[in-house]
Amino acid sequence: MRHVLATLALGALALTAAPLAAQVEPPAKATAAEQTPLEMRADQVVALLNGKADPADIFTAGFRAAVADAQIVTLSASLVAEFGPATEVALLAPTEGTRAALEIRFARGLAKGGIAIDPADNNRVNELRFTSVDSLAIADDTPAKIAADLAALPGSVNAWFAPLDGGPPTISRNAEQRLALGSTFKLYVLAALAEDVKAGRRKWTDVVPLTEKSYPSGKLQDWPKGAPVTLHTLASLMISISDNTATDQLIKVLGKERILKLMEDSGHADPSVNDPFLTTKQLFILKASNAQTLADWRSSDAAKQAIIEVVQVAEEDPSLDQINAAFANGPKALDVEWFASPADLAKLFGHMRRNADSKVFDIMAISPSATAAIKANWRYIGFKGGSEPGVINLTWLLTDKAGRDWVLTLGWNNAEAVVDEGKLEGIAQRILLLPR
Repeated sequence: MRHVLATLALGALALTAAPLAAQVEPPAKATAAEQTPLEMRADQVVALLNGKADPADIFTAGFRAAVADAQIVTLSASLVAEFGPATEVALLAPTEGTRAALEIRFARGLAKGGIAIDPADNNRVNELRFTSVDSLAIADDTPAKIAADLAALPGSVNAWFAPLDGGPPTISRNAEQRLALGSTFKLYVLAALAEDVKAGRRKWTDVVPLTEKSYPSGKLQDWPKGAPVTLHTLASLMISISDNTATDQLIKVLGKERILKLMEDSGHADPSVNDPFLTTKQLFILKASNAQTLADWRSSDAAKQAIIEVVQVAEEDPSLDQINAAFANGPKALDVEWFASPADLAKLFGHMRRNADSKVFDIMAISPSATAAIKANWRYIGFKGGSEPGVINLTWLLTDKAGRDWVLTLGWNNAEAVVDEGKLEGIAQRILLLPR
């Protein structure tokens, strides 16, 4: 289970979404007769992004072999859907030669990257790389507009953006509705560990041998069995890169009942929906199971426990290819997951502020999923997200300049179709850039 900030990488074309508030002044435009080959091709990229140019007229054969025309069109349409129409070339430096830095302005974003052309092939583009597509703050954006955009998403959506101390919410939608969390569930594992540390039952420096092995994301699945690892390292990898093996190792150390107890203590409205508490490996194997196994899983709590025990003692685990195949055709068994509502997650953060060792918040801030523009709005940003086909959750704990804690959590489940992670991330960025 992992959460990636809307990154697409296909052959020579790479697109990465992240937020920004600043505006960039466009260069003075040359007339068509005065344009250099680089300027002409850059303008054609703008037309391409808006669906008004054919990839065959712009790119070299080598580029099109690496990135199919249909993929180029799909990626372009995705950018326009999230950031509005491409409007102009905001930067091309230098304007002459065969390679340049390139920025293209959208109605609600700024794409930054580079472009290169091949003089031997009629100056066709042989490289186009967007390393970031930054959300521009929308001058007239409002919570009401954001709420309307959340309401328009297909499937089930919940959201909460409010002070942690109980102040009125800026954004609220289905705050009591539990949805599948993906890897955001790892916050409960982290909270149980940090509470044990504060109580003196464990230390961050405690070393355990690596006995568990899950599937990616992460890196510990490739480490040798028995490798000594500190609890702090396991927690940091679990949160910062959503390492599934690190997660399962911590679940092994803490015990499932300990984590369920933490859920109850933190105010989760119904911890039983997460019992039996799954490891990431168990979730992957269940998702890859046949229809009868899944039907048995749904039949009773006793059946669930029996299936978990079979999974635990199986002589051979499914291959990574088999696991990947289970997720290849869209949403799969979204009831095999971990569940919480925005209200549950807000209560979790309140519980952690009161009962967790303070180093836990440093761990949450390793990968805050925020760029400079958003960081400038907040004194502290901690983050965990999670996703699988049909599921995405984005959850932040934030501290404003006055020292007040806030929670932003957005969840989206759709059993009928893959959710558009970039769209929800774009909405989250708009929320984090709202004036308060």
